[in-house]
Amino acid sequence: MSNKKIVMIGLGYIGLPTAALIASKKINVFGVDVNQHVVDTINKGEIHIVEPKLEILVKEVVEKGYLQATITPIAADVYLIAVPTPFKGDYEPDIAYVESAIRNLIPTLKEGALVIIESTSPVGTTEKMQKIIFAERPELKGKIFMAFCPERVLPGNVIYELEHNDRAIGGINPESTQKAVDFYSLFVTGELHKTNARTAELTKLVENASRDVQIAFANELSMICDKAGINVWELINLANKHPRVNILQPGTGVGGHCIAVDPWFIVSAFPKEAKIIRAAREINNYKTAWVIEKIKNKALHYKINNGKEPVIACLGLAFKPNIDDLRESPALFVAQSLKQEGFDLVVVEPNIESHEDFNLVTTNEALEKATIITILVAHNEFKSLKETTNELDFCGIRNSNK
Repeated sequence: MSNKKIVMIGLGYIGLPTAALIASKKINVFGVDVNQHVVDTINKGEIHIVEPKLEILVKEVVEKGYLQATITPIAADVYLIAVPTPFKGDYEPDIAYVESAIRNLIPTLKEGALVIIESTSPVGTTEKMQKIIFAERPELKGKIFMAFCPERVLPGNVIYELEHNDRAIGGINPESTQKAVDFYSLFVTGELHKTNARTAELTKLVENASRDVQIAFANELSMICDKAGINVWELINLANKHPRVNILQPGTGVGGHCIAVDPWFIVSAFPKEAKIIRAAREINNYKTAWVIEKIKNKALHYKINNGKEPVIACLGLAFKPNIDDLRESPALFVAQSLKQEGFDLVVVEPNIESHEDFNLVTTNEALEKATIITILVAHNEFKSLKETTNELDFCGIRNSNK
C-alpha cells in the first residue's frame, strides 16, 4: 500500500488527523479542502485547529512528503470523505457536502477504486452516493468499491483514538466491506467489525443518540434538584455508589457536531418510532434555555439589590472542556443570547484567539470587571478560581474540587 495514493476529502477535525495518521504509516495521502487557507497552512506543516500532538505529526509527515494538501481531488486508489453533515430546516439532515465531495471525485475514479464515507450520514446515504456515481459513470458498475466507516473519537485525544478504537465497517456488498477492512487495518489497531453500509450508518447515529439520552437524564435531574434545593452533584455521586448505576454529569446543554446533531437524523427518518430520542434532544436543548433564564434572574436580583446593571462574565464558549471547537456549543449560544438581549458581558475562551461576536478577555480580566460569574464550560483553567458569592456554576467545577 505504500505506493498507493489516498485522497482525504475534508481536512477538519476528523479529516486532518486521519490523513496525518495514515501518512505516518508511509502512505501517500493527498488532502483536499475547499479552503485555500487550510490547504496552504497544512502544506507549511502547520495546522488550523487545536488538537494535542497533531501539529507535531502533521509537520513530520509533510516534511517527509507523505502528506500534501490541494483544492481538487486527484486519481487515487482510496478516497475517504470526512466533510460536515449539518441539519437544515426542521432538523432535517443535510448531505449536500457529501454529495458535492462525491461529484467532485467522480471524474477521477478508476476501476478498482475504493470510496469510503466517514461523514456521519442518514441511513441509505452510501447507497444514494453509489447511484450518483453510476449515473455519471455507468461503466464503473461492479468495478469500484464503496463503504461507510464512522469515526469514534474524543476531541483532545483524536490521534490515539483514531488508531486504537474499534471501527464498524459496512460496504455496499461483502467485497467492499473486505476492501475497506483491509485498508483500515493498515493504520487501525482496534478491532474492525464487518457489517453492511446501512447498519454502519445507523450504528454511528445510535451511539450518539444513546449518549444524548444519558446526558438528558443528568440535565433533567439538575433542573429537578435546583427546584428541590438539592445539590445535584452530590446526588449523582451518591446514586453512582450503586454498582449498576452510572449517571453522567449535567452541564450547560449538549453541543458538538455529533451528539447535538446525529439524533435528529434518526428522528427525521423515523418520527413515529424515535420518541425517547426526540425527548432527549428537547430536554438538552431546554437545559440551555433554562441556563439563560437562571442567569437573567441572577442579573435581575443584582440590579434590584445594587441599583445598577451587572457585568456578566461568561467563562467558556467551546462545546466541551479544553478544546477550541465551538460547533453547536450551548455555551456559545448562551453568551450570544445574553448579548442580543443587551446584557453587559465579558467573555473568556482560553482555547481560541478571537471570535467575531465578542472581544475575548483573559480570565483575570473578566474576574476584575464582572459582578456576576457564570461558568459555562469546565475548562481546566477555571478549576482553580476562587469561589464568589455572585456565581453560577453550571458545570460542577466547585463540586469536583471538593
